[in-house]
Amino acid sequence: MSEAEDVAFLSAVPAGTEVAAERAPVQIAAPSAPGKRKHAQVLDAIYHAAIREFASEGPARASAQAIADKAGLSKAQLYYYIESKEGLYRQVLKDIVDDLIGSCDFSRGACAPRRVLVELIHRKMLFSFEHPLRARILAAEVLRGAPVLRTMTDSSRQRTHQAAMMIQDWINNDLMDQADPMVFLLHLCAVTQFYADHAAQVTYKGSVPESDDQRRLIAQVTELLLKTAGVR
Repeated sequence: MSEAEDVAFLSAVPAGTEVAAERAPVQIAAPSAPGKRKHAQVLDAIYHAAIREFASEGPARASAQAIADKAGLSKAQLYYYIESKEGLYRQVLKDIVDDLIGSCDFSRGACAPRRVLVELIHRKMLFSFEHPLRARILAAEVLRGAPVLRTMTDSSRQRTHQAAMMIQDWINNDLMDQADPMVFLLHLCAVTQFYADHAAQVTYKGSVPESDDQRRLIAQVTELLLKTAGVR
C-alpha cells in the first residue's frame, strides 16, 4: 500500500464514544512568564482558537495573530505558550489522530463484517457531527497530500494493514462482494467525511442536525454503503 493510501484511511477510522472534547488541553511548551489567567485556562483558550483557525484557514493561511486574537492574547503573549504555529498545528493534528486510532480494533476475524462496518460508519459520522472542526482539519490535511500527517502516522500503517487484511478475509469467505479493500476504505472515508466537509448542505434547520436527523442520516448512509459492498 502507498503512503497516500495509509494516510487517507485515517479519516475513515471511527471515533470512540469517549473521544476527547475539542477543548482538550494541548501539550505544548509551558509559559515562561505568569499570566493573569491560570496556565490551563490559557492553554485551553489557545487550543480552542487554534482549532477554529486551522479549520477555517488551513495551516498555511492560518496566522499566529489570528490565533492570539481568538484566544484573547497578544501575539507576544501567545509565543510564551507555544514554540511555533507549526508546532501547534502538529499537536492539534496529533490529538485528532490519536483519538481516532485509539478506539479502532481491526484484529483479523474479530467480528462479522456487518457489525464492524455498522459501528465504523456510526462512530465516524458521529465524530463529524459532534466535532466538525476537528474532522475538517483532518480531511483538509489528507486532501493536501498529508505533508504533516505522513511524518506521524507510523502507528496508523499497522491499523491500515490490519483493516485491509480483515476486509480481504471477508471477501475470501464470501461475506462481501469482490473489491479492492483499500478502494472500499477510501470510498467509506469519502462518503462519511462529506458530512464534515459540507455541514451546511446536510443540516435542515440551520444548525448541527438534531438527533433524529442524525440517526436517519447515519442509517441511510450505512445501508447504502453495506449494499454497495454486498455485505452479507
